[in-house]
Amino acid sequence: MNTLSSILENKLIAIIRGANPEDVVSIAKALHEGGVNMIEITMNSPKALAGIEAVKAELGNQVLVGAGTVLDAETARAAILAGAEFILSPTIHLETINMTKRYGAVSIPGAFTPTEILAAYENGGDLIKVFPATLGPSYIKDIRGPLPQIPLLPTGGVDVNNIKDYLKAGAVGCGIGSALVNTKQKITAEYLEKIAEKARQFVVAVTSDN
Repeated sequence: MNTLSSILENKLIAIIRGANPEDVVSIAKALHEGGVNMIEITMNSPKALAGIEAVKAELGNQVLVGAGTVLDAETARAAILAGAEFILSPTIHLETINMTKRYGAVSIPGAFTPTEILAAYENGGDLIKVFPATLGPSYIKDIRGPLPQIPLLPTGGVDVNNIKDYLKAGAVGCGIGSALVNTKQKITAEYLEKIAEKARQFVVAVTSDN
């Protein structure tokens, strides 16, 4: 299964932002233990490239690792060479999209308005990160009305209580930040188990029929 198909099947991308470099692999393992196998390491985190390399070395094909908060093409290239299989940006940056596609990775640019979302898709975005998704599931439903062909990945404001609503509204998946991994917490063995349990809760929310 290729990267895009895996994202569409799993529907959950866990965002690790600002973690201490020595904690990234432990966090990734906790997420994997809980059933979340799509992991985004943001490029504004300390030693982000080393974190991507370390997770790939430790977990291999058990997880797919992407780079987030990618603002330019050279950062996208560096992240892909470090092992990133998908690239997320908070905005539409055409050179970043083009570089990502040139290297065969999945491009997930960020957009918000219908005009931006269409532009991101027409310029090569494989999935469009609707960011921030704080207007709620009804906004995703409204966007899907005139633009049903565009796969939307809301990020920012998604939690275990509303993720099902986002999916019912037509989202193909969601990016989950501090509702799943809060790197301001001290990363202890106890907190890693909490991450694994939260991951399980998200997986149940996504896969249950209720």
